[in-house]
Amino acid sequence: MKFRQREGWTHRDLLRLSHPETAEDERKRLFDWICGREPALDGLRLVEGFHRAQTADAAAVPALVHEYRLSWEMLPDTALTEPAVWEALLDNGLPHTALMRQLPQLTGLGLLDPLATRTGAVAAQPADPERLQRARVHPVNVLVALRTYAAGRGVRGRGTWTPAQQIVDALDAAFYAAFRAVKPTGKRYLLALDVSGSMASPIAGLPLSAREASAALALVTAATETHHRIVGFTARGDGASYREAGLRQVDISPRQRLDDAIRAVSSLPFGGTDCSLPMRYALERGIDVDVFVVLTDSETWAGQQHPHQSLRRYREHINPQAKLVVGMTASHFTIADPQDAGMLDIAGFDAGVPALPADFARGA
Repeated sequence: MKFRQREGWTHRDLLRLSHPETAEDERKRLFDWICGREPALDGLRLVEGFHRAQTADAAAVPALVHEYRLSWEMLPDTALTEPAVWEALLDNGLPHTALMRQLPQLTGLGLLDPLATRTGAVAAQPADPERLQRARVHPVNVLVALRTYAAGRGVRGRGTWTPAQQIVDALDAAFYAAFRAVKPTGKRYLLALDVSGSMASPIAGLPLSAREASAALALVTAATETHHRIVGFTARGDGASYREAGLRQVDISPRQRLDDAIRAVSSLPFGGTDCSLPMRYALERGIDVDVFVVLTDSETWAGQQHPHQSLRRYREHINPQAKLVVGMTASHFTIADPQDAGMLDIAGFDAGVPALPADFARGA
């Protein structure tokens, strides 16, 4: 009822491909209904509520939401323009990520006016530690919700609203509170940040720049991983050319706010993003690293040594299990060796990307 298709695939497609067998009459009837062989399905309460909501007048939908505990995805589009319907959904309780996603809609419908009775109750939810832990919300995803909401307009012109300051403040608090919901990997990280001018451009159609996203990820790493070092791709020295690239340590503390972290990476004299440098840097200094993470908008160049060659040399001399994660945007080339399971290219940026380096570090 809630997720009827994903990327063009429906439950009917999956059932027809997998040919499930069941001796349970109720489940068999459900499968038949999904595949269109049974027009109605009496006895299954949620399906009954779903059917009733599809044909009900908008005024009757709030009662159906309460009676059958329907979620917003189960309702017809016409019902989702009614404030009373969202009042009923809030009564039932919206899941954490759904609530953050629907804040613009709730505001546009007048439910989160500074003087509205619900505003305080809704504002208390984004930073609630139990909700964040249960939903496993990554701080960068909260940041995207914050920037979207505070902008007062959707990406690509999808609606406008007047942000409520209580909600802006609540999302800001939720960004930092979400650090505690990130499970540390216990690995040793060397995080290398592209600090070039191009990083100020928007990333993947999101309401934040590649620089803001990389600084946020660096701040999360600093706050959650005990063993880490953060460096930036900078010019080797004053007056050095762009191609004379080097690495410089970036002081980002878990006690800093995001604006401070962004300023820390914005003030550096940027150099070329030679993705082999982090491994060479660690090898020259004898630094133990489990995971090298290069956050760049992919305006990179290989330098005198390819990154996979540098990683191989590092593995030979210091840590045979070291891994490399590169990227934040899609480009026409890759850095990782496709034959090396310890290297990962990230092409693009969405809600799933912030957790990828940690999952990769764990071997997930």
